[in-house]
Amino acid sequence: MRRLVLARREQPLRGGQPLSFLIGLVLALLVGILLLVVSGHDPFEIYERLFDSSVGSANAWAKTLNRAVPLGLAGLAVAVAGSMGLWNIGAEGQILAGAIMAAWIAQIGEGWASPLLIPLMLLASICGGALLASGPAIARAQIGVNEIITTLMLNEVALRLLQWLIHGPWKDPESRGFPLAPILSEEARLPKLFGRAHWGVIIALLVIALFGFVVSRTAWGYELKVAGSSGATARYAGISLSKKIMTVMILSGGIAGLAGGIELSGTSDRIVEGISGGYGFAGIIVAALALMRPSGVAAVAVIFGAVQVGGLSIQTLGVSSSVSTILQALILFGAIGAGVFNRYSVKSVKRD
Repeated sequence: MRRLVLARREQPLRGGQPLSFLIGLVLALLVGILLLVVSGHDPFEIYERLFDSSVGSANAWAKTLNRAVPLGLAGLAVAVAGSMGLWNIGAEGQILAGAIMAAWIAQIGEGWASPLLIPLMLLASICGGALLASGPAIARAQIGVNEIITTLMLNEVALRLLQWLIHGPWKDPESRGFPLAPILSEEARLPKLFGRAHWGVIIALLVIALFGFVVSRTAWGYELKVAGSSGATARYAGISLSKKIMTVMILSGGIAGLAGGIELSGTSDRIVEGISGGYGFAGIIVAALALMRPSGVAAVAVIFGAVQVGGLSIQTLGVSSSVSTILQALILFGAIGAGVFNRYSVKSVKRD
């Protein structure tokens, strides 16, 4: 008897992750054709709408890029922690914490000029995310508590805090009984880049590029990789693991918090419970598809954003939300699966 096993390739296939992602995307779209036909839809009409609504015009690109901003920053937050072998599963809560801090600055700074108010809001959002991540960072660095558990639990804490604020101290007296925070002033809104796309796109791109450079081209980034690959080697080289863990986790939280600040000032008109939009959890997928490399996060976030925007648009053609979600999942699983076969081959071996 023989069985199939995955064997690591000596060298990844030529073309690397981009080619794997493209192959996975094509395969997923082919499977999606069967899904759409079975559900009674014209797959070519659906795919045409998916393409046009996500990248077919300047307005479509604006929606895709706006969606890619929180996805990219959340993915970067996970990737920065992942570059040291850590898992930040709390980006969702850190986005909420960042939005809360940005909304607080917007309230106390009402009437301030935009060139002063917006940078302060974004700086506060970074501090909010970093603050929420500091607890898991200290626990992991000082007493070895698993950061997956602590960061995940704090997601709920951040959500409950936001709910309390919206239902209590921040409730808009003009909301007619509905739990709504006050609408942001015009001075608290990020200026537009083109169409509906806001300047958060540029900010996110600069942040991703900066961390991509730092991780791959600086001594700090090299120490990060050494610390993540082997604790014993890091200690032998004089690298403080506890300091690195603290720094990386707090930076990761700050980046996720920035996503919340940009989402509030760029896309939303007020802070709401759903402002995080699941971006923190989706960021885990973005980081995984980018192989935990900050340099690949931006491209993956744009593709993921296009898939999400297109998935929402095809529902106007009568495609159920379930079919739309399955189609998005097929594309993502196809890309992930192709990435696996980029580094592993299937071999048949004899059973023991």
